[in-house]
Order: sequence, then C-alpha cells, then structure tokens
Amino acid sequence: MVFTPPVLNYTLLSPILILLGGALIGVLVEAFVSKALRPITQLSITIGTLLLSLVQVWKIRNEQSLTAAAGSVVIDGPAVLLQASILIIAIISVFVIADTDHFTALAASLPGSDEERHAVQTGNQVTEVYPLTLFAIAGMMLFPISSDLITLFVALEMLSLPLYLMAGLSRRRRLASQEAALKYFLLGAFSSAFFLFGMAYLYGYSASVTFAGIRESVVGGSGNDVLLLIGMGFISIGLLFKVGAVPFHAWSPDVYQGAPTPVTGFMAAATKVAAFGAMLRIYYTVFANAQWSWTPLLSVIAIITMLFGSLVAIAQRDVKRMLAYSSIAHAGFLLVGVIALNKAGLDASIFYLFAYGVATVGAFAIVTLVRDAGGEVTDLNRWKGLGKRSPWIASTFAGFLLAFAGIPLTSGFIGKFSIFSAAYESGAKGVVIAGVLSSAIAAFFYIRVIVLMFFTDPVQDGTSVELPSVLTRLTIIFSIVVTIALGVYPAPLLDFITHLATFIR
Repeated sequence: MVFTPPVLNYTLLSPILILLGGALIGVLVEAFVSKALRPITQLSITIGTLLLSLVQVWKIRNEQSLTAAAGSVVIDGPAVLLQASILIIAIISVFVIADTDHFTALAASLPGSDEERHAVQTGNQVTEVYPLTLFAIAGMMLFPISSDLITLFVALEMLSLPLYLMAGLSRRRRLASQEAALKYFLLGAFSSAFFLFGMAYLYGYSASVTFAGIRESVVGGSGNDVLLLIGMGFISIGLLFKVGAVPFHAWSPDVYQGAPTPVTGFMAAATKVAAFGAMLRIYYTVFANAQWSWTPLLSVIAIITMLFGSLVAIAQRDVKRMLAYSSIAHAGFLLVGVIALNKAGLDASIFYLFAYGVATVGAFAIVTLVRDAGGEVTDLNRWKGLGKRSPWIASTFAGFLLAFAGIPLTSGFIGKFSIFSAAYESGAKGVVIAGVLSSAIAAFFYIRVIVLMFFTDPVQDGTSVELPSVLTRLTIIFSIVVTIALGVYPAPLLDFITHLATFIR
C-alpha cells in the first residue's frame, strides 16, 4: 500500500488558517505580555486577524474547489457568502466584547470570594476571551464548508467548546453565568453524542463518511433505508440543537440570560449563520433526493418552533429572555428556507442569516447600555420611558425590534418575504401560513416593548443609559444602517447572493 500525501490548497484555506494563527498569537500574548498591555494588544490582533481573513474571503469569492483539503472541505459560492457573513458579524461583535467591564476579573475564582475581590481591586481583566473568540470563529468558518462527517464534527466541537467557556465569564451575576455555561456544556455534549450516533448510522448506510459518498447511496438507493432515516434523525438533532429549534431549545433562554451580553449577541448571530449554513449544505446536497423522508418532520418542527417562540416571548419580562425566544422563532423562519429546497430558498436563507445576525448584534449592544449601580438592567419594567431618557438609543432599539418583526423598510421584512416566497413556490403552503401567523404574533411583543419605551413615563429607580464607547457606538451605527439599507434597497446584495449562491457537489 502506497501512502499518498494529502494535497492542501492553502490559498483557499487561508481565511481559516489566518484565524487559527491569530488565535495562537493571542494565546502567546496571554503568556508573555504584561497585564497592562494585554487588552489593547489582544483587541488589535483580533480585529486585524478578522479583517485579514475577510480580505482573503473576498479574494477567493470566484474560486470553486472540491479538493481544497483532500476532499474534506468544499469551497463554492454559498461557502464564501456564509464565511463573509460570519466574519462581518464577528467584527462588530468583537467591538462590543472589547468593553471588558462585562467580563469577570478572574474566571477561575469562586463568585464572591476574597480572591475575586482582590482581582477586581487590582484591575485584572480577562483578555482570554479574544483568542477564545477567534477559535470559535474558525470553527464556525469550517462548519458550513465541511464535506465529510468527520470534519463536520471537528468543526462543531471547535466552535462549541470556546462558547461554553465564554458563557461563564460574566462579571456580575456570576452564579447565573456559571450555571448557563454548565447547562450549555451538558446539553451540548448530549447533542454531540446524538450527532456522533447519526454519523455512525450514515456510515453504516453508505460505507462512506463523505457527503458525496452518502449522496450517491441516497440517489442509488443502495443502502438500508432504516439506517438512513435513523442517521438523518440523529444528525438533525445535533444541528437543530445548535440553532435552538423546538424541542431542542431548552438551553437558549437560560444561556442567553446568564452569559455576558456581548457573548450572547455573538453567539445568537454567528452560531446561527454557521449552523444553518451546514444544514443548507447537508439538506440541499446530501439528502436532497430523500426529501420525502425529512420534509414532513422538518415542516412540523418549523411550525412548532415559530409558534412556540412567538407565543412564549409574550410572557417574558426580561429583555434577554425575550430576545432568546425571539431567536427561537427566527430559527423556525430559517427552517422554512431549508424546507423550500430550491435556489430561491438558498438565496433567501443566506440573506436572512446576514440581516438577522447584524440586527441581533446591534440589539444586544443596546442592552449593554441600560444600567444601574449593579450593572445591566434587563427587567423590561425598568425600561419604561427609555425613549424620554435617551431618544436615540431607544429609537435604534425600536428599529431592531421592527426588523425582527418583519415590518416594511427593514431588512427583516425583505428576509421574511423572500424566504416565505421561496417556500410558497416549492409548495410548502402550510408552513408559510404558520410563518405569517407567527410573525403577526411576534409583532405584538416587539411593539409592546416600543410602547413601553416611548409611551410610558420613566420610573426614578436608578436606571440610566450609559454613553456607549467608541467601539460599541460603531457597532450600533453599522447595525442600524445595514438594517435600514437592506430594507430600503436590498437589490444589490440579493443580486450578489443570487449570482454566487450555487452549491457544487
């Protein structure tokens, strides 16, 4: 047996390699750079790494390859679009993360301990969050371009493990943050086990771990359909957990509420792009010829997810939990694009993922600004009269809420209209009706928050709006401008996506 060395196309892999290199440099900075210089050094390395990676993604936008990494990844139009979306969302998320007041002074200490108090008094700052963020982004970049099950699983763990740690780094409400991290880790481990089990069944069905090999078995009908159905089911559980779809959503509200708010925004936006990117590739290419077997169940899950997220969000009195259930509802809307299984569905899903991701980071950046002496204020009752305290901040948050509701002249309306139109073309009329009904329900609780901010008198309870730092201000301005621009004039981006978004097999 002759060993054949793998051939790697480093140019096509360069966006991910740059991120990994930047993360490793960040680890070395933690070890060798003085505490005083670490924050600015880590921030500079992280932003520089993300920008350089984005430039490389732009350079390879017209490249296509099935053999960039010995057949384990695929570079095509959707891959480039999803990677660019992840990087843009990551850059604006890092601007919010840079406000280190959100993170504990010493992650390894017990909450309330003398060790923690000493770390706070000496001005310690947790800067490990920067290399952790880069490692997570590298995993997110690899996830939607994986073309075999082993690489897909490695990417899943690579994006998940840093997020488990980052969820437990909150400066205040440390016990809630640690509980969120533990809950996310344990449920994530269970979902990974299901994912591995599904991989085993798909290998048993097709005798291959590559997407091409599994697809050939599905097209040829050469395997045992029972193994295929079980494998698809377990793989789907792992993916549906990452996007927070019902009934695999239980972690979302607690983790969103307990994690540091900048991490919540990053996780809610970028992870969805990566996970749905992988879902689109798997269902549009590998399982496309087995549509009869997964479309009915996925349609039921999408309908339940949309309705559940919209209805339960009405009862929430915490803004982060409300946005968590809103995120669950949006996962249902995005599943509609997977069910559509046509070119229009692919284009609409990519547009929706980018538009929703940018608006989500902006919304959570606003949440970080509403504070009292104890830190962030997330109780909606204490947001009363926010429009009179800070008209610009309240108006911007209202803009994001209107985008989530799908109101015209926002990116949310274009995204929902496009994704529902694609599903209608494919014949999924029941799912579209459920989606429109869910959007109407969701509009109620979004508008309720707007009424609370602008049409009630402020309560003198110590709540105030902190002046945003320069970086947080950049994130908010960029997010609201993109949200409105894509609602008023979405044609250039939609045309660009339509031109590029074609899977190669």
